[in-house]
Amino acid sequence: MNFIKLIGFLLFVTFTSFSPLLKAQKVYETNFKSEADRLVFVTDFKSEADYLIYETEFKGEAKISSGLWFWTDFKSEADYLIYFTKFKSEADWLIYYTDFKSEAGKQD
Repeated sequence: MNFIKLIGFLLFVTFTSFSPLLKAQKVYETNFKSEADRLVFVTDFKSEADYLIYETEFKGEAKISSGLWFWTDFKSEADYLIYFTKFKSEADWLIYYTDFKSEAGKQD
């Protein structure tokens, strides 16, 4: 029985530690491309975005795969270090900022 619990715990830790979509979305903007976890390009068109992002003022709202981003003041608190690129072709994520919390999340 303890062996099964151990395996379950290890699987949980593995998937929550290494999958970026399973982490909460606390973000920090870095000034260095080489330091970033994700290169992000902000698009003017909702239809071409990978993610619709709603910026929240509350850390507790930044939930798993929600598209609700909380900007942290401390690099060490962030789940993602974000660098905004000027070139769509070098971006890992294309994002569009939405005014509606209900729209936030990954696009299909």
